[in-house]
Amino acid sequence: MADPDCLFCRIVRGEIPASLVHEDERIIAFRDIAPQAPTHILLIPRAHLGDVLDLGEADGPLLARLMTTAARLAVDAGLDRSGFRLVTNTGADAGQSVQHLHWHLLGGRPMQWPPG
Repeated sequence: MADPDCLFCRIVRGEIPASLVHEDERIIAFRDIAPQAPTHILLIPRAHLGDVLDLGEADGPLLARLMTTAARLAVDAGLDRSGFRLVTNTGADAGQSVQHLHWHLLGGRPMQWPPG
């Protein structure tokens, strides 16, 4: 399903341009327009899911695809040598600004801990 008002659903439909780095039948990945690290890629399912609370047992293959794609993109960007962070936020207090499940692949600089 898609949400006609969702920014990421509009990117999936091609209504808003994005700098795609990966595309398949289940997910897309694109460069963040306001990067927080030298490498900042967003990975999203094509289907609209609001956040991790919308996931169910049947979404295991989708999650596997997201994780393996994130790992491949990290390797392609050379981040496997120095490290990278893979983050998803759920809810306003966690910093989720787009209500469509997504992961941030961040790398290319030292990361701080705790993150927020």
